Parts: sequence; C-alpha cells; structure tokens
Amino acid sequence: MTALLAASPLAQPFFQHALLAGSAIAAACGLVGCFLVLRAQVFTGDALSHVAFTGAMAALAFGYDLRLGLFAATVAIALLFGTLGRRARPDDVVIGSIFSWILGLGAFFVTLYTTSRSTANGTAGVSVLFGSIFGISAGQATAAALVALGVFLLVLLIARPLLFATLDEAVAAARGVPVRLLGYSFLALAGVSAAEATQAVGSLLLLGLLAAPAGAAIRLTDRPYRALALSAALAVLEMWAGLLASSALPKMPPSFAIMAAATTVYAATFLIRRPAARTPTPAPAGA
Repeated sequence: MTALLAASPLAQPFFQHALLAGSAIAAACGLVGCFLVLRAQVFTGDALSHVAFTGAMAALAFGYDLRLGLFAATVAIALLFGTLGRRARPDDVVIGSIFSWILGLGAFFVTLYTTSRSTANGTAGVSVLFGSIFGISAGQATAAALVALGVFLLVLLIARPLLFATLDEAVAAARGVPVRLLGYSFLALAGVSAAEATQAVGSLLLLGLLAAPAGAAIRLTDRPYRALALSAALAVLEMWAGLLASSALPKMPPSFAIMAAATTVYAATFLIRRPAARTPTPAPAGA
C-alpha cells in the first residue's frame, strides 16, 4: 500500500502544486467565463489571451518577472476595452482594433527578448504560450491559488447586480445599479483571470478554459445561478482530468490534456437534450 501511494501522482510535489493552483484558477475561470458568455464578451477573452502573451514578453524583454507583465497588461487593456465601449461593455470594433495593435507589439517584444535576453531564460516564451503548470514552485502555486480565490470571491460578491445588469442593462440602470462600475470591475477580474489562466494552460489556450466550461454549463441549464455553479465545477473537474491524464501519459502536455477534457465535455452537451418546456393545455370550451 505504501509503495502504491508513493507511485501515485498525488504524492509528487510538482503534482500537488499544480493541483492546488489549477483547481483555484479553474474555479475562478469558470465563474468569469460564465459571465463572459452571458454578456456576449467571449471575444474579449480571446483578445486578453494575446494581451497576456504581449505583456509577459514585454516584462521579460525589459528584465522583469513575466507575471508582472501578465497582470499589468491584461488588467490595463481590459479596462481600456471598457473605457472605449458603451457603459464599460466593449464592442467588437474596439476589441479588434486593439487586438491588432497588441499582436504587433507582441511580435516586437518577442524579437527584442530573443535578441537581447534569450540566454537568461530561453524557454520562457514557450511557457507563456503553452503554460507550465507542472513547473510552478510551492510559493508560486500558493500565490496563484490565493489570487484566484480572491477573484472567485469577488465575482460571487458582485454576481447578483452584475447578472441583473447583464440580463437587462436599461432596467438595472434605472433601478440605480452602478452598471458602468460593475462593467469595469468585471473586466478587471477578467483580466486577472486571463493572467492566472496563462500560467495553467498558456496564452494560446486560456480562452478554452474561460469559454468551454461556461458554454457547457449554459447548454445544460437555463438558470443563471445554477449555470455559474456548474461552470465552476466543470472547470475544476476538467482541470483535474487533464492533470491526471498528463501525469499518466508524460508525453501529453498538461495544457492539451486540460483543453481536451474541456472540449470533450462541451461536445458531449450536444448529445443531451433538455426537456422542452410544457405548454399549458387550454381549458375546454364551456369549462
């Protein structure tokens, strides 16, 4: 029994660190992603994935910790989206314009980094693109878990008014709900979530962690609060499944395994048919 436990991936420190950070990051992304889908802002998440890469490479190019660039860039650009949009809800034109500019900056910083500082950490760019969750230390895992937990709690704190503003913005504003402030707050939380998710699955794949569990949850239920809980739960379970699969098959990158699990669950929801709402039978004439 002792030998069996020692051979289990749960006994390995690197797996414990990945599980701690990954679980918290997935739960936060599940909640944030659900609101991204409900608010029709999935394109915002896509843009933030490229912002994360550009911010990280900018920090590395100038000799700073890549996490500083990740968080600074994603939060700043997310707030810029809100500033240029109506009531802190950016439209596709705004996002697309900034998207192109950010991609250009990313190419510049990659060139600057590889020509001036590549000897310091030659694999950093690959880690940003594809994630390195099995390579994080105990301190990094704890910090990531605490930040993700903070995002999770803040989303829960504003969930009720944010949902009201999401479903009927005009009525919410008329009722005194601070629609614009909520929009900015949510975009900032989305930026932090994007930065956190980059450490788990990489900037290229973080959109999947934000969108796939939320999309599956919304297909399975039309009740918003139930969808929020289901999205967070699915994201955590998919994170666990991906980490276990990658541990069992070392040649399978954890980011791919996590996204494969998320995609499989989302695809499976198309095989589930929700019962159609019953229409009331009209009363017979003269009844």
